[in-house]
Amino acid sequence: MTSPSDPQTLAKPAVRFASIGSQYFGIMLACMAVVLILSNIGAAKGVVFGPIITDGGFFLFPLAYILGDVMSEIYGFKVARKAIITSFALSAFASLCYWIIIVLPGFGDDYGNAKQAAIEGALGPVPLIVLASLLAFFAGQTINSWILVKLKARTGERTLWARLMGSSGVGEFVDTLIFCSIAASIIGITDFGSFLNYFLTGFLYKTGVQYILVPVTSLVIGWIKKREPSYWA
Repeated sequence: MTSPSDPQTLAKPAVRFASIGSQYFGIMLACMAVVLILSNIGAAKGVVFGPIITDGGFFLFPLAYILGDVMSEIYGFKVARKAIITSFALSAFASLCYWIIIVLPGFGDDYGNAKQAAIEGALGPVPLIVLASLLAFFAGQTINSWILVKLKARTGERTLWARLMGSSGVGEFVDTLIFCSIAASIIGITDFGSFLNYFLTGFLYKTGVQYILVPVTSLVIGWIKKREPSYWA
């Protein structure tokens, strides 16, 4: 049994988390949900930049993981998991709304038929994309949050950059692999070479963006920590 004066006890880092009573958590949760919903719509379109294959949601999705990192670091794993589940539920609700919009009877003239075809083409694949996103984001974000919080338990407030980079790399790998495996055929990718291109492009891009933005993410985390009264209580 260790005493309060034991060197190992004294060396153990303090692990701090804030409560969710302030305005900051609600803002971040709303942003995460919006980013996820818009990413799901954009992901229904395949995008080609020369030899690079990706989808229309590529520029948005890393923001959801950055928000997940911020919430995990400041509020802890349980709160971050609630944010993930809430974002999932809202994304699924949005998909249900798209389906209802598509099946509602429209005008039967040429203009109405053209609009119906356009809406079906734009929003029709989204429910399947949402399924891929739900499974991938739940797995990836949960692993990302869990690793970050476990690393924080070992390091305390130190080496935030290492927690952000380590957790994001693993989380994005799992997320991208699951999502691409389901979504590839939906956006028209049928051969293994194109799939590998799609997966590697998504993983390297999303991870790269998060790594590049680690200094900014760290500044945001530090800014919110200073303004969260319960974090230092």
